[in-house]
Amino acid sequence: MTEIQTPRLLLRRWHDDDLVPMAEINADPQVMEWIGDGSVQDLDQTAEAIERWEEEWDDEGFGLFAVELLASGELIGFVGLSVPEFLPEVLPAVEIGWRLGRQFWGQGYASEAAAATLEFALQDRGLDRVISIARTGHEASENVMRKLGMELERQTTHPRYGSLLSVYAIDLTEYEA
Repeated sequence: MTEIQTPRLLLRRWHDDDLVPMAEINADPQVMEWIGDGSVQDLDQTAEAIERWEEEWDDEGFGLFAVELLASGELIGFVGLSVPEFLPEVLPAVEIGWRLGRQFWGQGYASEAAAATLEFALQDRGLDRVISIARTGHEASENVMRKLGMELERQTTHPRYGSLLSVYAIDLTEYEA
């Protein structure tokens, strides 16, 4: 299954017409503030990212879903699963992550899509554990992690950028959708 519908959202694979709206999200300094070194991404970088995300679907059988509003069909960002290769100390692991356009913050979309993605991880992909990684202090993301039933497992330092990271985890054998 590569589409999931929630009451308000459609989680699906990427389409060509997703590039421009995702690039607009990636170009917003407030959206990117907590990601990597905080740099925004342009259209070409976004195109390369979407290509990598689609390759992960092909290679791993999971990936980052494009998330659209059911009511309008508007792309609001992504939520999904990936292998956090940037942080070798947590491997082997599968991470749940999200990035939404700023106008969609604070409406419960990240939690709604992430809960559906956890159910997908357990029921469709047979994963028994999922982690989530955020820069320490990013309260909005850490709140989503806690809403999902994840618990702080450790704090560590980003090997490339030196920022403090919080790693949350959930044992999906105990997860109740």
